[in-house]
Amino acid sequence: MEESKFLIITGMSGAGKTQAIRTLEDMNYFCVDNMPPALITKFAELSRQASAPRNTAIVVDIRGGRFFDKLAEVLDELRLNGYSYEVLFLDASDAVLIRRYKETRRRHPLGQGRTLSESISYERSSLQKIKDRATYIIDTTDMRADALKNKIRELFSVSGTGEPMSVTVQSFGFKHGLPLDSDMVLDVRFLPNPFYEDDLRMLTGNDEQVAQFIEHYPQTQQFLAKEEDLLEMLLPQYVAEGKSQLVISVGCTGGQHRSVYIANKLAAFLRRQGYKVLLSHRDLRLKNR
Repeated sequence: MEESKFLIITGMSGAGKTQAIRTLEDMNYFCVDNMPPALITKFAELSRQASAPRNTAIVVDIRGGRFFDKLAEVLDELRLNGYSYEVLFLDASDAVLIRRYKETRRRHPLGQGRTLSESISYERSSLQKIKDRATYIIDTTDMRADALKNKIRELFSVSGTGEPMSVTVQSFGFKHGLPLDSDMVLDVRFLPNPFYEDDLRMLTGNDEQVAQFIEHYPQTQQFLAKEEDLLEMLLPQYVAEGKSQLVISVGCTGGQHRSVYIANKLAAFLRRQGYKVLLSHRDLRLKNR
């Protein structure tokens, strides 16, 4: 079994540490932000003793104030005690850091009594010893957020341990409101409605009689074929972009028949494509609850 990773993230304020830790969290790392260096050794010990060890990432930076000065000593202590770790250092040019702070209107952690330029200069000199010991250095000066996310995934994905993108396919009824968590909404109200068939009205899209009624019409097969082609093209792009979850909502009038049937079909198709799929029917029999 491959040993779990223990990653220490540090670097310049404004260089992308928050983006890095969020990306690692999406990759199923156990993440802790702004950990005091004095607690790192104890935390590493607890991580090693866990019954099911996980990849771990912690952020340690200048926000720790005087405690941060102990980081170099703590890294030596970890090596001495046989702990394996890697250090990721995030950097950026002074000009870019200044621009980012101006855009966010946030105060630098060392800004008390110093100008922004002075704070950045002081932080850079304070971090030099740690930067010299870094396993990885990423300069985000010319890097967009999505590029940094992709770089983190490239460096720290571990075969067999990363979480694949999960897909939720849910049916709903437009008369009950649009699902707020939707990334993609499909309106299938154009399909023939089983509600107007007396022997189908009280059934749902999960029943074979309703399925046979809906799939009898050629527009149903045309729609499914085109939608499957679209999803087959789109989903790999979402995965490459680093998206961790996608919600596809399929709506008809009441959420009982057509949307349920189509959601079932799309969920089955995506499972055949190898995606982790959660299927739900939000408004199914809502009127009887």
